[in-house]
Amino acid sequence: MDYLVVITRTILFYFLIAILYRLMGKREVGQLGIIDLIVSISIAQLAVISIENYKAPIFTALIPVVFLFLFQVVFAYISLKNQAFRNLLGGKPSIIIKNGKLNFKEMVKERYNLDDLLTQLRDKGIRSIEEVEYAVLEENGRLSVFKYNLLRLPTNYPMPIILDGDIQKDTLKALNKTETWLKNMLREENVDLKEVFYAFYKGRKLYIIKKSGLL
Repeated sequence: MDYLVVITRTILFYFLIAILYRLMGKREVGQLGIIDLIVSISIAQLAVISIENYKAPIFTALIPVVFLFLFQVVFAYISLKNQAFRNLLGGKPSIIIKNGKLNFKEMVKERYNLDDLLTQLRDKGIRSIEEVEYAVLEENGRLSVFKYNLLRLPTNYPMPIILDGDIQKDTLKALNKTETWLKNMLREENVDLKEVFYAFYKGRKLYIIKKSGLL
């Protein structure tokens, strides 16, 4: 009889976790943020504990699992609406290589050593740092790499200058631009800052994707 209870709980939690993960959104495991990863591990651990302690009421495990799911959904919604909150919990991308040069200050800040960098570059088929114009360490630990073109001409900076109506001050600083300059550029385009979903700077021109254009 005990085996039947264990099997029943296993099947129940299998379908429950599958449904909850489906509701939390479609993302690969490698793209999970810190909060997502913590919630995922916690839910799996609670399911294992409930299966092992099969004599305890199943609701003692179901309640915290559902609570963690709701907790993650609420945090995801707040993160979607508030960039500062999103950066606080999940961090933000770091420029590891900029204009072909290593950013040692950022590497130390992220505790990211040269061996880590070289390993991830080799995984992408890149033999030398000299081939890379920009490399961005994403929030999930993955490395995004932008190689030099054939003529080694400078290309656009890989980070957004405006994201969901918020000015990215680090990007402005990297471009040696000011908020006044950016607001003047927006004024020339007759665009309000809050209307901008995404904007990047390339070749002395500001490219803008408005929120209204996504509807």
